[in-house]
Amino acid sequence: MALTDPLGDMLTRIRNGQRAKKDSVLTPGSKLRQRVLDVLQREGYIRGYSEEQMGPAAGIRIELKYFEGQPAIKHVARVSKPGRRVYSGSTELPRVMNGLGITIVSTPRGVLSDAEAREQNVGGEVLAEVF
Repeated sequence: MALTDPLGDMLTRIRNGQRAKKDSVLTPGSKLRQRVLDVLQREGYIRGYSEEQMGPAAGIRIELKYFEGQPAIKHVARVSKPGRRVYSGSTELPRVMNGLGITIVSTPRGVLSDAEAREQNVGGEVLAEVF
């Protein structure tokens, strides 16, 4: 059975893994997922990720991050879904928790956090919000 929202599936695996206090989770690989994980790693929400074989296909092992026993990611949610795409210009990018969280945006210059997109003055599809 094919996934209709692979990015939403990855975010759910991260959320469930942190609630279960796992060290890492495994998800199928794709370039978009890797770019989103790059943003999460740059912003300090995950320790890292590595490519790993997952049966016949490639997978990604995501190393989750905790601070004093609490997950680094308190909330992760998909904003733009397959049934309803959400786009935003560089000046209208949403602020999560008044700037304490990040919004992950897919722009013509790649997948960026909201702060990076504002700095480069580009907008795009709002993929997810994290805090």
